[in-house]
Amino acid sequence: MPHELFGSLDTAPALGRPDLLAPVTLAVLERTGLEALVAAIDPTLADTEQLCAHYGVPLDASANAVVVRGTRAGVDSHVVCMVRATDRLDVNGLIRKRLGARKASFAPMDFAVEATGMEYGGINPIGVPADWPIWVDGAVADTDWVCIGSGIRASKLFVPVTTLLALPGAERVDDLARPAG
Repeated sequence: MPHELFGSLDTAPALGRPDLLAPVTLAVLERTGLEALVAAIDPTLADTEQLCAHYGVPLDASANAVVVRGTRAGVDSHVVCMVRATDRLDVNGLIRKRLGARKASFAPMDFAVEATGMEYGGINPIGVPADWPIWVDGAVADTDWVCIGSGIRASKLFVPVTTLLALPGAERVDDLARPAG
């Protein structure tokens, strides 16, 4: 893996630093043996743009996990969408249609935090509820490694995209997002 992806961060194998992972993320990594590296960060810099600017992590190598809620006939369904930090999700287009929902929106922060067992700003797909699909945008799937949340604000994970796609319920979905701007 290219070192320029890490910027100025020092990484270590994630399982060697359980203190830098949310318990749900740690449990999945322990159970599956999926590859992941972790780096400690200043938790006040957990938001992607601040992290990238401060530590020199390339913005286009960073992916955000976005929890989307779809509603149809009063029944909610959820999905985690992995999208490049430089892109915007098409919530009311492809995502709403794939969920079979009449209405789709970003899940409220308090719900996402409680349902995932992760901190806001650190949510990732490793350890989300088992019945939630994980959709990896094609632009993310076409990269080798990405920087994602670790489940807590005090660190970031660096994972091969094969790790994301190996998660239960994960699949590549092209055109989930469009370039922001």
